[in-house]
Amino acid sequence: MHKSERLFQLVNVLKGRRLATTAAQLAEHFHVSERTIYRDIQDLQNSGVPIEGEAGIGYLIANCPLPPMMFTVEELSALLLGTKMVGAWTDPTLSEHAKSAMAKIEAVLPTHLKQSQDDSPYLVSSYSHDSKQQALNKQLRHAIENKQCLHLAYSDVNHTSTMRQIEPLGLVYWGGKWTLVAFCQLRRDYREFRVDRIASATTLSTHFNTSDDKKLSHYVALVTAKYANCTNKS
Repeated sequence: MHKSERLFQLVNVLKGRRLATTAAQLAEHFHVSERTIYRDIQDLQNSGVPIEGEAGIGYLIANCPLPPMMFTVEELSALLLGTKMVGAWTDPTLSEHAKSAMAKIEAVLPTHLKQSQDDSPYLVSSYSHDSKQQALNKQLRHAIENKQCLHLAYSDVNHTSTMRQIEPLGLVYWGGKWTLVAFCQLRRDYREFRVDRIASATTLSTHFNTSDDKKLSHYVALVTAKYANCTNKS
């Protein structure tokens, strides 16, 4: 285990315990020597982490706020990949926040991990997510957050144009295509609209309310139950 990762985990272990933990216990947990634990404790204390205690008695972290970037190397890698996806596949506002988050994450990555990012097996492509698509995603997101109805000009799979007034509930990314999950006021039921087939969207001043049987989590539960039932029958 790299030292930087061990230091992150050491802080998390001490934060999660109410009683002092001895260097021997920590050494056994991390499969290192007690001398290594003593050096790690000293390094953390020098960096401002409020660890209290002494050799032979044990250590604990004082009850005070700690810096938020206490992640393992694997967690940092996952967060970095996730922010790249947000930056490429959502809207301009979230993309800027994602870039800011990426800069903070990369600032605390160990040197060896920064180098390994260039050889990552994952490539996040922004192909087909142009500025027009991103602007529409932003409009839809704002309507969802503010619970505002939308008027859509939509083209279905048969290229038939329809006009719908909907209550937008959530955006789902299916690996290449965004889908807008909504409650259709005409059909009085859930409907899915592929975002790339939305010709235009107008945000209305009309607001709507969600309920236990009209919200994204309820839609997901219905879809999950449907596919689970199909699987059991097969």
